[in-house]
Amino acid sequence: MTFSLANRVAIVTGAAGLLGREHCIALAGAGARVVAADADGPGAQRVAAEVGGVAAMVDITRPESVAALRDRALALAGRIDVLVNNAAINDRFESPEAALEQSKFEHYPLALWQKSLDVNVTATFPCCQAIGAAMAARGAGSIINIASTYGIVAPDQSLYRRPDGSQAFYKSIAYPATKGAVLMMTRFLAAYWGAAGVRVNALSPGGVENAQEPFFIDAYARKTPLGRMAQPSDYRGALIYLASDASAYMTGANLVVDGGFTIW
Repeated sequence: MTFSLANRVAIVTGAAGLLGREHCIALAGAGARVVAADADGPGAQRVAAEVGGVAAMVDITRPESVAALRDRALALAGRIDVLVNNAAINDRFESPEAALEQSKFEHYPLALWQKSLDVNVTATFPCCQAIGAAMAARGAGSIINIASTYGIVAPDQSLYRRPDGSQAFYKSIAYPATKGAVLMMTRFLAAYWGAAGVRVNALSPGGVENAQEPFFIDAYARKTPLGRMAQPSDYRGALIYLASDASAYMTGANLVVDGGFTIW
């Protein structure tokens, strides 16, 4: 029963994304009332309908939009028990040719760096501030920040090299830097809100297989002790653990679920 989330309210940002949907499925399966939040309103509605939850369109880069999300969740049951800060972006380039050149650190555009900071780090701030403060006022809650193995270790650029030796692109600096910042934010908030009964932990997933080129999937699998990339559903159990009373004495931690990718 310590893994049960019955009668609890959980917010998931970036709910319409690949892992966001899985987080919503996991929380609903454990009994939570899920608020599926995303900038993609129709996408949020589809996920909410799938899990029997509530959809919320939100722009997490705008504090007033986050405050409206908090109020919508509080209206459900007068409480918010779980916040999953899942919303994030990765680099998108105009073309394969642009990706190769712009992803090099020497040429990486400052605008892309700033955009990643705005969404992956700065936008996490008002979510934690507004929703975490409501948890602290009630004296209980669990915040789960979705980080990444690339917040722990540097990218191995050889993973993005084709069999003919050509580089498809370089994993750029913004995503690892922003996910590293998320880990530090997690530790800060865990220390700050510990006495208020709010637990703050990070979940660092490994790479998820999602129609990448075969050479990349094979290279990633060879670098991983379990010999494969993750499936989207592989993170459900870890998320429920962090959200529920099963992890009642756990805060400020980074739960790494990566098939062993970071042990070598």
